[in-house]
Amino acid sequence: MNKYPFGSSNNPNKAYYAYGPRGVADFDLESATTTTTVRKSRKPKNSFPKMIKSLGNRLHHLLKLHPVLFLIVLFSFGVTLLLLLSSSIYGSSFRSTVTASAYKRTTDLDNELYPFAHLKSLVMVAGHSVYTSSDCGKIEREESWFLESYQKHPGQAATFLSHIQEGVEAAGRDDESLLLFSGGETRKEAGPRSEAQSYWSVAESKGWFGKKDVRSRALTEEHARDSFENLLFSVCRFRELTGSYPKNITVVSYDFKEERFANLHRSAMRFPESRFLYVGTPASVSSKEAALKGEAMVRAQFQEDPYGCVGSLWRKKLKRDPFHRTIPYPSGCPEIGALFRYCGSATFPGSLPWD
Repeated sequence: MNKYPFGSSNNPNKAYYAYGPRGVADFDLESATTTTTVRKSRKPKNSFPKMIKSLGNRLHHLLKLHPVLFLIVLFSFGVTLLLLLSSSIYGSSFRSTVTASAYKRTTDLDNELYPFAHLKSLVMVAGHSVYTSSDCGKIEREESWFLESYQKHPGQAATFLSHIQEGVEAAGRDDESLLLFSGGETRKEAGPRSEAQSYWSVAESKGWFGKKDVRSRALTEEHARDSFENLLFSVCRFRELTGSYPKNITVVSYDFKEERFANLHRSAMRFPESRFLYVGTPASVSSKEAALKGEAMVRAQFQEDPYGCVGSLWRKKLKRDPFHRTIPYPSGCPEIGALFRYCGSATFPGSLPWD
């Protein structure tokens, strides 16, 4: 006799289910028969329509029994709904008013922080010498300016004057432009006077060449020590004064320096070519040949060292800072701080505001 547990089959390996799966035959101990129970799943009752119908019936019943009470309840509901809608509309209007007021306060604050916030374009005149005469009536004379040996040529002073005039006229053509004369205290023998301040004073003595409206938006950048810094520092100075970066840049200098400014320096800063204008004036006749040779040498140096941070260009900058002035940039233009710190032969790879 096989000794298997009760309820097992002849197969000892077959699983025994204490609770058979739904729809499977069940064994009845009393009748010794098997029955199959099929359980139908209950469908969920959709009570929402019934609720609506029941509520409608109750309201109808209330209207018949207590019509006055029904009207009072209905009126109270309408007033409550109207109050909620009014509150929502007022809140939205209030938020809009607050937002507009906050924007106005921000704009007013910007105008206080940046007195030239309405100006959009930069006109930069690169300085080349310091005016040393106490007599403003002698600005066309070479002895009124401190000149390096390579600058001592007849007609040299007149070229400085033409740069100043071209800058004023360029700013006069654009009412939304800021005119900056750029150049630091670069000559020890000239004393602590900047090239930029010299040019501003000459423009003042000339009555701004008949464009006196330019005076109110003509300022100085007094730390640049070379042509690249003329451009870079002036862009930062523009940001200090306006709170933004120039949409367009116009540079005024000698015509033989156009390649240096419009190509090398502009490319080093990655400023868009379509928004960059160069205004060049000729050198004096007697200095032109020497000027072209000197420019070719300086241009070659900037091709190897676009940011002027090593070698001869760096040493020249140190020499042009005889009074050890602390350069305040880029504190006024933090968005391009990385550009100020960058030093390399390749173009600056970081992001810039005018990208």
